[in-house]
Amino acid sequence: MALELRQSLKLSQQLVMTPQLQQAIKLLQLSRLELQQAVREELEVNPALEETAEETAEETAGEEAPAAVSTPPTPEDGPTPKEGDGLIDRVDWEYYFNEGSRDGRVDRDTDDEDGRPYYENTLTRRPGLTEHLETQLRLLGIPDAERDVALYLVGNIDENGYLKTTAEEAAQALSLPVEEVERAIATVQTLDPLGVGARDLRECLMIQAREKGEAFELPLRILADHFDLFSRGDVAGAARRLKLPKEAVKEAFQRLVTLWPKPGREYSGDDVQYITPDVYLFKVDDRWVITLNDDGQPRLRLSSYYRRLLTGDAEGLPKEDREFLKQKVNAALWFIKSIEQRKRTIYKVVESIVKLQRDFLEKGPGHLRPLTLRDVAEDIEMHESTVSRVTSGKYVNTPHGIFELKYFFTSGLNREGGEEDIASKSVKEKIREIIRAEGESKPLSDQELMRLLRNQGIRIARRTVTKYRAAMGLLASSRRRKQY
Repeated sequence: MALELRQSLKLSQQLVMTPQLQQAIKLLQLSRLELQQAVREELEVNPALEETAEETAEETAGEEAPAAVSTPPTPEDGPTPKEGDGLIDRVDWEYYFNEGSRDGRVDRDTDDEDGRPYYENTLTRRPGLTEHLETQLRLLGIPDAERDVALYLVGNIDENGYLKTTAEEAAQALSLPVEEVERAIATVQTLDPLGVGARDLRECLMIQAREKGEAFELPLRILADHFDLFSRGDVAGAARRLKLPKEAVKEAFQRLVTLWPKPGREYSGDDVQYITPDVYLFKVDDRWVITLNDDGQPRLRLSSYYRRLLTGDAEGLPKEDREFLKQKVNAALWFIKSIEQRKRTIYKVVESIVKLQRDFLEKGPGHLRPLTLRDVAEDIEMHESTVSRVTSGKYVNTPHGIFELKYFFTSGLNREGGEEDIASKSVKEKIREIIRAEGESKPLSDQELMRLLRNQGIRIARRTVTKYRAAMGLLASSRRRKQY
C-alpha cells in the first residue's frame, strides 16, 4: 500500500470562546454578592474603570444613560463589537462616560453628606453560647477559685447546653474536691439561658420548672418522681401513681412540654441569612411590572483622566503606553457591556417566567404549573444553559414571598380527565393544606391523602405522597396523633 501526501482546503465554522465571551458568561451566573465582589476586583486591577457617586449616577440615569428598571434594557445600550475591530474607535462617550462634576459641583459620597456610617461599620455578630456564659460568670460576685472551675465547666458544655463531663471527672482534672466542683456546677446552672449546665434532660427541665414558681409545683413533682411516665406520655399511669384526677395530670404534662429541652440551641449555629432579591414584581392594574434591583450595586464609568489621554494626549505617549491604555479602556468597556447584557438577560428570563407562571402570581403557590428550562429558553430564543445560569442564585420578590428563580421550574404530575398537568410543588402545598385542616384525634394516613388527591383529579402513588410529606418535614399519621 503506497503512502502519499495530499493538500486540501476545507471551509468550516466553529464557535470560539473569546475572553470577552467568557467574562460575560461568568458575570451572568454570579449572584448579587459575587457580582459586587467581581466589580470590586475589576476596579482594583483596571485604572480606566471607576465608580460613580450615587448622586451622579442618579442624575445620569435620568438624563443620559437609560436605566434598566421597569422597562427592559434595549440592545442599543452600548456599542456592538465587530470581529477584528476595537471598541475604542466606536465608543459612545455620552453613555460610557459622565463628567465627575456638573456646573462646578463636586460629587461627594452620600454617606458622608447625611452623616450615616458605612454599612460595613455597622455589622456585628451574635456571641456564641460559651462567650455568653463566660460574660455572665465575670459579672458574678463569686470567689476567683470558683469562677475558674465554672469557666472550665463552661468549656465542656455542648451546643445544646448540656454539661458533657461529670463532677468526678472535672474534680480529677482540676485536682479539687468534688464538693467544690458541685458548687461550681450549681452556679453555672443559674446562668442564662435557663437549663444550661444540666447533665441530662430531666435535670434540664427541672431547672426550668423551679424558676416557674408555684404554677409548676405538680410538673416539678412529676419530673422528680415519675419522669419515666412523662417521657412516654402516659397520662393515665401518672394519674394512678399520683392518685390525682387525669385532667390535672394532663394539664401538668402540657405545662412541661412548654419547657425548652435544648437551651443552648439559641446561641448555636449560623445567624439568619437575609436575602436581597435581584428582581421585584409589582402588579399595576392588570399588568405585572418587572423592576431590577440595582441597590448596592456599584455604578461604573470610564475614568475622565484616561479619556483625555485617549482622545487628545495619546499621540505624545510611547507606543507601549498607548497599547496599555487601549487594552485597559477596551477591558473597561467590555466589563460595563457585560454587566448591561446580564441585566437584559435577567429581565428577559423573568419576563418569560411571569408570562408562563401567571396563575402562580395571581393565586399563589398552589397554582404553580410544570415548567422546564427548555420552555423558557424557547420563549426567549436563548440556550438552556443560559437560562440555567441566570436562574442560579437569583431571587425574585413576589406578592407571595421571595423565591429563587429556579423555584418556578418544576416537574409535573398527570391529572385525570385530560386536564393540564399540575406541578409537584403545587401537590406538596395541597398535602400541607389537607394535613393542616385534619383533626388532631384522627390524622390522615398517606393512603387516605392519596385518595383525597385522586378525588381532586391528581393521579399520585402512595409512596409519592410519603416522599412529599417527608420532604416538607411533616410527621407520619401515627406521630401526628394527639397523645393526650
